[in-house]
Amino acid sequence: MSPVAKVSEFHREGNDWFCKTGLSSDITVVVDDVKFHLHKFPLVSKCGKLARMYEDSKSTDKQSLWTTVLEEFPGGADNFLIVARFCYGARVDITSKNLVSIHCAADYLEMTNEYGEDNLISQVETFLHKHVLRNWKDCILALQSSNPVLKSAEKLQMIPKLMNAVSTMVCTDPSLFGWPMMMYGTLQSPGGSILWNGINTGARMRSSGSDWWYEDISYLSVDLFKKLIKTMETKGIRAESLAGAMMYYARKYLPGLGRWQSGTSDSSKSRRRVVSFSLAKASSPSSMSPVDQIALLETILSLLPEKRGRSFCKFLLGLLRVAFILGVDGNCVKKLEKRIGMQLELATLENLLILNYSDSETLYNVECVERIVRHFVSSLSSLQLPEFSPPSLDPVTSPSSAPLRKVAKLVDNYMAEVASDVNLKPDKMRSLAAALPESSRPLYDGLYRAFDIYLKEHPWLSDKDKEQLCNILDYQRLSIDACAHASHNDRLPLRVVLQVLFFEQMHLRTALAGGLNVANTETAHALTIPGRRTGQEIVQRDGWVTVVRQNQVLKVDMQKMRSRVGELEEEFQSIKQEMKKRVNKSSSSMSSPRLVKLGCKFLLPRASDAKNDTVQNSVSSTPRSATADHTLPRSSRHSKHRKSFSFFG
Repeated sequence: MSPVAKVSEFHREGNDWFCKTGLSSDITVVVDDVKFHLHKFPLVSKCGKLARMYEDSKSTDKQSLWTTVLEEFPGGADNFLIVARFCYGARVDITSKNLVSIHCAADYLEMTNEYGEDNLISQVETFLHKHVLRNWKDCILALQSSNPVLKSAEKLQMIPKLMNAVSTMVCTDPSLFGWPMMMYGTLQSPGGSILWNGINTGARMRSSGSDWWYEDISYLSVDLFKKLIKTMETKGIRAESLAGAMMYYARKYLPGLGRWQSGTSDSSKSRRRVVSFSLAKASSPSSMSPVDQIALLETILSLLPEKRGRSFCKFLLGLLRVAFILGVDGNCVKKLEKRIGMQLELATLENLLILNYSDSETLYNVECVERIVRHFVSSLSSLQLPEFSPPSLDPVTSPSSAPLRKVAKLVDNYMAEVASDVNLKPDKMRSLAAALPESSRPLYDGLYRAFDIYLKEHPWLSDKDKEQLCNILDYQRLSIDACAHASHNDRLPLRVVLQVLFFEQMHLRTALAGGLNVANTETAHALTIPGRRTGQEIVQRDGWVTVVRQNQVLKVDMQKMRSRVGELEEEFQSIKQEMKKRVNKSSSSMSSPRLVKLGCKFLLPRASDAKNDTVQNSVSSTPRSATADHTLPRSSRHSKHRKSFSFFG
């Protein structure tokens, strides 16, 4: 009787495997230092490679006991044991988890139908096409178990077949590929009718969304995940879906990224499939070394499509933060900063506050934010109008003005947040503020607030440093409230306070003159409307009463403005006298006596002029007097106050 018919079982003794057949072993196969003491006939009759090796050995070696070593056997000793059982006629269970490795081992040993009807390769391929490629869960498990034999499986075209099947099922209704594989791990209220092996799970079935497959493919290795994403791209799957899968995968394995991306919806967080999770958990890449995490980050960055969106920008900022933690290559950081800069208007202050993980003394990575802002400004150059465009178009209303203003507000808030860092140098604050063009800020209130916080937290700065920092401010673009605050701010240098007082006076005079013009125009219009009918006369009378009331309110407001202007002029005169006293004391050490005069003397109205204007406005309320009062600030506005204004002639 052949040894095949007498086979009962395989047993192990130390590092050796034996087959109980009642006959002594005449062949020894060594796989990864594990010896299999077997018989020639069952192996040679099924394995073409072993048959050829045995024939070659008979001409050179006349010994009865033949020993051979199988180098780089796919799947190792455990996989060879399965093949040996098949050769001895024992039952071998082919599953989706061992399918790929058995196929590679059978191909290595050349177990084709030429060496036996319905040989192992034929059985594996039949199981692959009839069962695995039609079922989502089996495809995922087959891919996941292929990591040890990935190179051999790719040569056999098993990996492309599995990935094509997965990609096809992603584009199709998931209910066609086997429930309850689609069950979610986070169960809803009890009382549902979902059954698993006849047991009521107490869960309600949820409708599957477009991201139902994210969790399952997240258990694949980085190399397989990359290949699968590229296969899905060739199948025409939407870039948004692929980006979502990559974001899900990165949040799962990169340290801290899931916490920073806490804004994802609860439904996407809770999508855990019971079956796929329980089967894939053991071999998932849940614990990655820092080197593998760096490779994953670089892989994700290379796969991400050119996409815009708030959640996508938030994800990129999270990747940048992880890149600093892991210490990735500088080129990877540059790519991330550039991609973030191209959609910086979609970022939020919370995500922009990136801590400094290097040896720098500052708490936040201000240099990184400045580079991102400069990338944003350079990306807007493509949106700017060409030089031959009509000059009448207002650049403020250009398509790039809205994102530019959003980024300016974001940067101002960021600077206010990091200003409390005592180790932050003034040149970094100044450089970050100057990274944006002047046209990006309609008002400089936000930047003034950031500078005020910085000066409050850095009281040891010299007046020179304070003046250099405040030179970025455009005092003409400060609101009246900001000017009022700055005029009483003892943290600002005296020169800055004087400039603020000057422009505050200009704002008040302009507002006063504009209010008089509006009031006089509305009064004249209300008094000259003719009434044709009784109803119209009543309406006109009611409108006239409303206009009179509005005029009374305007007069009260204008009176307040006049009193405020008077207070500012008196305050300015006192400052002027104090400056003269200081200059007279130090006149001996100065090179020119002309420094005693203040340059703003020719730009500021005298106190007597202000009083005359006040008297004139109270006597006559015609638009002509208001226009005369408005002449001074209109003419001074055309001069470059910010650049050419000097307080010492």
